[in-house]
Amino acid sequence: MTGRKTPGTPLRVGLVGYGLAGSVFHAPLIAATEGLALDTVVTSNPERREQVRAEFPDVRLAATPDELFERADELDLVVVASPNKTHVPLATAALKAGLPVVVDKPVAGTATEARELAALAEERGLLLSVFQNRRWDNDFLTLRKLLTEGELGDVYRFESRFERWRPQLKGGWRESGDPTEIGGLLYDLGSHVVDQALVLFGPAACVYAESDVRRPGARTDDDTFIAVTHTSGVRSHLYASATTAQLGPRFRVLGSKAGYVKYGLDPQEAALREGRRPGAKTSDWGLEPEDLWGRVGAGESPLTGGGRPEPTLPGDYPAYYAAVARALTEGGPNPVTALEAAAALDVLEAARRSAHDGVAVSL
Repeated sequence: MTGRKTPGTPLRVGLVGYGLAGSVFHAPLIAATEGLALDTVVTSNPERREQVRAEFPDVRLAATPDELFERADELDLVVVASPNKTHVPLATAALKAGLPVVVDKPVAGTATEARELAALAEERGLLLSVFQNRRWDNDFLTLRKLLTEGELGDVYRFESRFERWRPQLKGGWRESGDPTEIGGLLYDLGSHVVDQALVLFGPAACVYAESDVRRPGARTDDDTFIAVTHTSGVRSHLYASATTAQLGPRFRVLGSKAGYVKYGLDPQEAALREGRRPGAKTSDWGLEPEDLWGRVGAGESPLTGGGRPEPTLPGDYPAYYAAVARALTEGGPNPVTALEAAAALDVLEAARRSAHDGVAVSL
């Protein structure tokens, strides 16, 4: 599935939304990708429009998605980075306008909707890709390398934590109790930890979850645990929380030969928030200091010096859009398919059902 293939001509990208996802992640990464050109940003917010003008003076502005789709023939790719509830209708509109689409996670509120979108893209012969940037986190890339090299042996248990200490509510649609907003940590950070687990250890067979609303005034889940039994036999214990006063390791992976423990978050989001940009002039992009490297070993806690330090590979968010560009111009593989995202949504829906009913859910 490809888009326009004019050699040497950058693909013109329309970006819908300029909040956190659009301004911090998508716009900078698109602008840094060879073969892509940020053409238009859709936002009606006056402050965000001024922000676009300051950061990308040559980019056109549109007030509504309809305004963007009216000139679909002037674009080669649409990126949907607007609130979660708009993902399905906007992706549908883009595909029907004949445009390949990248959609921020979660691609939809249900696995059924994700599969319907995938079918529409297939029918139209268009790329539909899901932005799961955490597949290019430094720790995740390092863990994949360790697994490929067999350093841990047969993995028994995978623990993954995306924890924060945010005792005060920030407000906004992500913390809304309205189910149509598709907010809450289960679908926000849960989308990341579930996707990573499925990529590493394969399909889920059974899901058990605990999901709580901890903070005063909160209206949606802010402290969630998901246990996934994979068809491979691996058990994943996944945590997404805004109420963790003492943060645990990002990864703790236990195998028949050794374990891998890694603390701290990939540095790329913080760098993007600070205004740093990947590119040829940024030789240290995605690197972290040696004192943050994880440790591989057996028999002693890494906190008391057990194991050996494992150099963390550089994080590489730019690789996602580079892969999208190759998919559209050279017929390369889709870096994250909607069907992969649908499989993660199967787990998230099962987790929601499990937490509500207090039962394990078989898939």
